[in-house]
Amino acid sequence: MNRRPTHPGTVLLEDVIKPLHLTITDAAQMLGVTRKTLSELVNERISLSPEMAIRIGKATNTSAESWLNMQQKLTLWEAEQHSPENVIPFPCRNIEENTLLQM
Repeated sequence: MNRRPTHPGTVLLEDVIKPLHLTITDAAQMLGVTRKTLSELVNERISLSPEMAIRIGKATNTSAESWLNMQQKLTLWEAEQHSPENVIPFPCRNIEENTLLQM
């Protein structure tokens, strides 16, 4: 994947908070978190936690998994930007095992 995945905090801000004309303070109160915590999330200063994903899922009637998947894609993309070059693939005993490992 070449393009950086969108941070879930940005999705929350642009697709939920702004269209509902909520302030960060109001949205934080509705989610049961501090304004500072929500501000850090929507400004991409912190990653989405499983607990916050549950809160957002309940508040938006969506799944916590969908929110966590956004974070996971972003986290993996960021890690791939600094992929280690000193990794040597494990040897495979035969072609059949190699095929199984690729699945």
